[in-house]
Amino acid sequence: MERVNRIIQHEVFIREMKKLSRLERDRMYCRHDIDHLLNVARLAYIAVLEEGLPIRKDVVYGAALLHDIGRASQYETGMPHDKAGVLIAETVLTDCGFDGEECTQILEAIGGHRSKEAAGDKPLAKVLYEADKGSRACFACRAQESCNWPMERKNYSVKR
Repeated sequence: MERVNRIIQHEVFIREMKKLSRLERDRMYCRHDIDHLLNVARLAYIAVLEEGLPIRKDVVYGAALLHDIGRASQYETGMPHDKAGVLIAETVLTDCGFDGEECTQILEAIGGHRSKEAAGDKPLAKVLYEADKGSRACFACRAQESCNWPMERKNYSVKR
């Protein structure tokens, strides 16, 4: 998990997470903090193990830790966070020692994590999408009634 630890120590990751924390400080809905990122990583890795997918643990964690890295940019510029995230994550991944194929796989997952259609048939993108949605405990959320997520996107069960 050496490369994963390089991600969380990377100056770009730290900078973007600090910006995001500041921008979401008063947010009453789901936040995109380190707890969320690690929950997504763990759920995605459980899915990889349960489904017997040939995806390395550090690749799963790399994708999960970086899947919302474009959130601050979305708040600041309006660019969707999946698209901004792909642009930001590429440098981080390369700096942290991920090879070309791994970068491609992770960047596809980041770019496809917002919908089933975008995830397509890419295994990492699919488990990242499902883990991201599954990480939210909508059934216990204090902001449930005012949340603008459509009912079909809300998570009312524990899946993994």
